[in-house]
Amino acid sequence: MKLWSGHLFFFIIAFSSVSSSRVLELSDKFIDLSGDGMWFVKFYAPWCAHCRRLEPIWAHVAQSLYNTAIKVAKVDCTRFPTVATHYKVRAYPTIMFIKGSLQHEYTGEREKDDMVKYATRMAQPAVQRVTHADSIGYLKESHNIFFGYVGKTEGLLWEMFALHAEKYQPHTWFYVMSKDVIKNEIDRPHNDTAVFVYKEDGVYFFDACEDLLIDQEALNTTLDKWINTERFGFFPKITRANINHFMDINKYIVIAIVSENKLGEITQTERDFKDMIESIIRKKKSELHENFQFGWMGTPDLANSIAMSDLTVPHLLVLNSTTSHHHIPDDDPVLMTPEAVVWFLEQIYTQQAPAYGGDYWLIRLYRAFFEARTTLSSMWRGNPVLTALVFGLPLGFLSLICYSVFCSDILDSDEDEEIESHEKKD
Repeated sequence: MKLWSGHLFFFIIAFSSVSSSRVLELSDKFIDLSGDGMWFVKFYAPWCAHCRRLEPIWAHVAQSLYNTAIKVAKVDCTRFPTVATHYKVRAYPTIMFIKGSLQHEYTGEREKDDMVKYATRMAQPAVQRVTHADSIGYLKESHNIFFGYVGKTEGLLWEMFALHAEKYQPHTWFYVMSKDVIKNEIDRPHNDTAVFVYKEDGVYFFDACEDLLIDQEALNTTLDKWINTERFGFFPKITRANINHFMDINKYIVIAIVSENKLGEITQTERDFKDMIESIIRKKKSELHENFQFGWMGTPDLANSIAMSDLTVPHLLVLNSTTSHHHIPDDDPVLMTPEAVVWFLEQIYTQQAPAYGGDYWLIRLYRAFFEARTTLSSMWRGNPVLTALVFGLPLGFLSLICYSVFCSDILDSDEDEEIESHEKKD
């Protein structure tokens, strides 16, 4: 214990200057000692604006996890570049959970609650055992979504469940239990072993037929696809941080687009539209859930980038996660009824609705141009003087360089002509 305390003294530089902060400041000695305990670490650079915005949130995360076994820390990668190299840090800020040999980069929302839930989940075993029937009710109250395995911990289905629990632990919860534990809370499965997902007050079982249970490769692929699809709620918020996860589910993504203000508020018209889209999947889960993933966006910026145009809000956008094509209704989305939206989705599924975009190189090039133009316009509206300096000064220097290169040749040519004319006169 004394030896550990001595090491800790050397690699911890200081606590945050804010008295309420529990964030530990690390040095390059952390590389040798990171295998001891569990660490939630922010790799940052002082000049990074995103890092500075994250600073108060990170302090709240540390405060929330202070009484746990998880140590919340940060390391200045400009002072200790060896640490950044060791952990393969390519961008700032990078947030990583480290437990022994396990190193996992956090890619979720940079909000306190999301990061605390992530760290708490990663600190537990990938699969946790439930031994009391009362615990099922607690799990339902504390988790909107969790996966469960029912039966003896043996056989191919259990092996695949445990394998995928480790893979998807950063995203959701996994539990193992007996039939007796679930008898009063969940409908008992017909087979001796079963896998289910509890999602927003409903229980859905994985269809593990007999042929699948004797084919390891097929079971591995099918279970992986099922877990990856079912780990999302019926109407989650879609952001830049998680949209790539949705692009892996091979479904049509139905997105209600609204515009939240800084307080997370939207207009009544936007709320009515958002609620109408959500009501469709709630009422027609059995019909639509297999092929469509519903969700909503709180800002039109990402949707504009997908559609490569400025969409009004509220709006409806359907994205094909397999081909990256998108669909937009011809009618005004505000005037659409639930029946009209369902008909529009049927047209998309039968490939009768017009499709736009895609993943071709020409489309990617135009999308890059659109995003650059949008960014420049936003910068100009926000601070025209700074934008003029940022782009005007480089252009001015470039003009001077071009002038000195090309005009010097012309001047030299004129001088040569004058010298030749004087020599002829002489």
